Amino acid sequence: MSGHPTYQPQNAVMKWMEARLPIAGLIHSSFVAYPTPRNLNYWWTFGGVLAFMLASQIVTGVVLAMHYTPHVDFAFNSVEHIMRDVNYGWLLRYVHSNGASMFFLAAYIHMFRGMYYGSYKDPREVLWILGVILLLLMIITGFMGYVLPWGQMSFWAATVITNLFSAIPIVGEPIVTWLWGGFAVGNPTLNRFYSLHYLLPFVIAGVVVLHIWALHVAGQNNPDGVEPRQDSDTVAFTPYATIKDGFFLVVFLALFAWFVFYMPNYLGHPDNYIPANPSVTPMHIVPEWYYLPFYAILRAVPDKLGGVLLLGAAIVILAFLPWLDRSKVRSARYRPRYRFFFWLFFLTCVALGWLGSKPAEGVYVYAARVATIYYFAHFLVILPLLGRYEKPLPLPSSITASVLKRSGAVAVVAFAVMLTGLIGLSSPSVAAEVETPPKQNWSFAGPFGKFDRGQLQRGFKVYREVCQTCHGLSLLAFRNLAEPGGPGFSSAQAAAIAAEYQVPAEPDDQGEVKDRPARLADRFPPPFQNDNQARARYNAVPPDLSLIVKARGYDRGFPWFVFDLFTQYQEQGADYVHALLTGYADPPKGVEAPSAGTFYNKYYPGHFLAMPPPLSDGRIEYTDGTKPTADQLALDVTAFLAWAAEPHMEARKRLGFQVIIFLLVFAGLLYFTKKKVWKSVEAHG
Repeated sequence: MSGHPTYQPQNAVMKWMEARLPIAGLIHSSFVAYPTPRNLNYWWTFGGVLAFMLASQIVTGVVLAMHYTPHVDFAFNSVEHIMRDVNYGWLLRYVHSNGASMFFLAAYIHMFRGMYYGSYKDPREVLWILGVILLLLMIITGFMGYVLPWGQMSFWAATVITNLFSAIPIVGEPIVTWLWGGFAVGNPTLNRFYSLHYLLPFVIAGVVVLHIWALHVAGQNNPDGVEPRQDSDTVAFTPYATIKDGFFLVVFLALFAWFVFYMPNYLGHPDNYIPANPSVTPMHIVPEWYYLPFYAILRAVPDKLGGVLLLGAAIVILAFLPWLDRSKVRSARYRPRYRFFFWLFFLTCVALGWLGSKPAEGVYVYAARVATIYYFAHFLVILPLLGRYEKPLPLPSSITASVLKRSGAVAVVAFAVMLTGLIGLSSPSVAAEVETPPKQNWSFAGPFGKFDRGQLQRGFKVYREVCQTCHGLSLLAFRNLAEPGGPGFSSAQAAAIAAEYQVPAEPDDQGEVKDRPARLADRFPPPFQNDNQARARYNAVPPDLSLIVKARGYDRGFPWFVFDLFTQYQEQGADYVHALLTGYADPPKGVEAPSAGTFYNKYYPGHFLAMPPPLSDGRIEYTDGTKPTADQLALDVTAFLAWAAEPHMEARKRLGFQVIIFLLVFAGLLYFTKKKVWKSVEAHG
């Protein structure tokens, strides 16, 4: 693989440096003159995508860490402080949280590509094993990061996953106690996860260096699975591979931007917008979508220790792939039977992901067991037998001589299947007997949606006159009422509204705390001094409404969650809140209330709740001529609460449009540049 230029310093300073610390020469030989097989397709570009995503996660994570408070009493609110009060904090948080999903998506595609084309075979065994180690480190790092927001799903995921170690004989319980830093998940647990989550990305970066080093020692594999034999089989990494990688990276970033700016919560779970509560267990605990296949394997075994062992084995077995597959032929292009079983294995992984998102009951458990058996049979039975009995097709004599078929359309379809099949697995679930909330036509839905200023002001009026007696709005500041994208109050109007509320002042010289009129910088005070006061009045603690729209949702089901991916519909929470406010009715015949003072609601899980119907026709008097029907009041207050949950929504969508247009134009320019750069190579191909 010689014939490409080597680095020659052109000035005295660089010659002096090169003689003492040849960094420039190392970079040149590794990323400029490095010989790359000329037939690499776009599946090979995911290595560069992963490098970019790792850098993005580290940079955004470091900045987020500057504002995050790793304490159980403040962690949840510190994340919302980042979202609301830090300049472009919402962007940093959404880039980081969605970046984790994009990181795993690229990693899984990268590994499936390696399995399809046999990139784990001799002499690349160490390269593959380092990749498996990276996957394991990513799983650990991602899990610890998922705990940090300290929402309901974060807390209970930490409780369930760390408790798995207790299944290990003798040392299990001490390990769990050490992880928790006590006898339950609490502040020491959060601090340890925060420290490790901050540290492990740099460990990942170090292993990535080893991974790239091993790649440069063994050389890159290629779609034909034959080693380069002549100079014409390879091209210099720069500009040929870099321009190709750069083009696809920009395309991938456009997909990334689609989620960050228009669907930032599509891949998450509404329960994580509820502060962690150890006394309330979520109805259905699910991890992030990229853990679901392993989660299904864990739950497929009725024995706790057996599930833990299979979970670990599902990852460890990947490291033994170079020795389980004994075929001398690398690429599935020349292994028809292996190609069939590869796609069957891929569908099995998708099925496991889907089953991992379902309750561990009934037919889902049996299906998960069948899929788990096939998962391990693929490695332990099918691959060894194929290596012995499969008759591969003849290999080309060289890369240059091979007849390469264009598979761009196939790649696009396969990528779309992976995307919709994997990331659509984490939809929130509701009980089957609860009616599905009707879809409303919200003005703020869609890529160009905006809040109706008049509706927000009417909704604020409904909140003040009806809701704030019981429900707080503690994350919203009075100044937000006058900020762009909000209800459209002037600063003077917002200050006047604030002055109507009393908040605790600083202690005086005698140490007494008195109330003072609120200012623009203050947040809405809670309706009760503490939870016990609320329980004394209502026998319950009414939830804070700051995030209620993002903390509620319902399962749209297939195929709607796929359509939502393209239509950018993310208003399930608003639909649910509106439906709840208008869903009161008489109980069906034969259905009785579990206790006195509860009311039937057809959209509420369990149907009976303590809150009486809050809205009725004419309860609020509007000054703008809008007819104050109960449905209109519900629409208005829900729209206001949607804005309260995310005051920067309009700025997010506006910036997203600019970013995506830029990326698409940039991708077009890079594509034509790539065609021009590769023209000379293709002309001699």
